[in-house]
Amino acid sequence: MEPFFEENRAVMSLRQTEKILAAPEALSLETRTAFRRTASELLDQLPEGTGRLVIDLSGTRTVDSAGLGALMLIQRKAAERRQIVCLRGANEELRFLLVLTKLDDLFELEGRSA
Repeated sequence: MEPFFEENRAVMSLRQTEKILAAPEALSLETRTAFRRTASELLDQLPEGTGRLVIDLSGTRTVDSAGLGALMLIQRKAAERRQIVCLRGANEELRFLLVLTKLDDLFELEGRSA
């Protein structure tokens, strides 16, 4: 059975043009589908051309290749809608992986303290 993504972890920001989504502890093959679905729904709720999705990774310990792929697909959908994806609180390992794969320029990055 595939673990379900806790939709109650998606939180609306005070700004109408921004949504915050808390990523699961392990962004992996098992969690990617539900995570991507929730992110897609949030992007659809944001205004096209001005929306911003913040993915809070402060509680995420591991990201595998499937999780990285999910982030890329979320970013692709946002780009098609002229929206921004911000990764908040990414650990050093994920930041290094983004730089290594040259994906760091696709996302806004906010530090752990942000």
